[in-house]
Amino acid sequence: MVTPFDERGALADDEAASLMRHLVAHGSDGLVLAGTTGEASTLDDEEKLRLWRIGVSECGDDAKVIAGTGSNDTAHTVRLTELATELGVDAVLVVTPYYNKPNRRGLVAHFRASAAATDLPVVIYNIPSRSVVDLPNDLLRELADIPNVTAVKQARTTDVEPIEGLDLLAGNDDMLAPVLDMGGTGGILVSSHVIGEEIGRMVAEPARRHEIAADIEAVVSALNAPPPTASVKAALNLLGHRAGGPRLPLVPASDEEVDAIRAALEGHGLLTAV
Repeated sequence: MVTPFDERGALADDEAASLMRHLVAHGSDGLVLAGTTGEASTLDDEEKLRLWRIGVSECGDDAKVIAGTGSNDTAHTVRLTELATELGVDAVLVVTPYYNKPNRRGLVAHFRASAAATDLPVVIYNIPSRSVVDLPNDLLRELADIPNVTAVKQARTTDVEPIEGLDLLAGNDDMLAPVLDMGGTGGILVSSHVIGEEIGRMVAEPARRHEIAADIEAVVSALNAPPPTASVKAALNLLGHRAGGPRLPLVPASDEEVDAIRAALEGHGLLTAV
């Protein structure tokens, strides 16, 4: 989920709570709070804790609340994982450490330490385009032996395959259909902010999966125009949600980009043309 900010760039608690309720009411089975799209890299720890508290309070009875606790600092990841666990979230999302470029032994040690900090399910987040380091399938099989490592959000675009012992979640919107076809259980996706019910039908109605994927392709493309956080916030603002803009170094969508997003929403019947 994006993290709503007010006009001063501060965390907007009421808008965050409202958006959480909206997403759960419109197709999302769970919420990832303080993930990539939520601008985790520019949130401080107290803001993350506030988001997680709001999520548990607003949606804890109706949806899974997954806290994005991962970073490139294992000690920091462990501490955030402990704090999120104390707050009552349902699971944690731990990204591959970025920038440091740890070797295989370092990666295993990082995920073991992170998992040992909680009794909750741990979702590994493999996104080599952002973290530089990839988790190959044989390493994922090794990590699956950690008892509470239960799923992988897979944002690698090639050589994707199911791993025994791990739920496979699509990490890129355009990967959802093929991931589901190979036995994946769902996705953690940007476009769920706007077309969550249709994405839910892709999971529930396999016979129509590729038909639905083709129908939403233009919206998915518009919402994932880089940087996706800015694109989704622009779409939500157009639809009447007060998401605000992103924090630097991300900048708001340009007028031309907003026009393209508006056209995609209008073309899909989500917004009335003016």
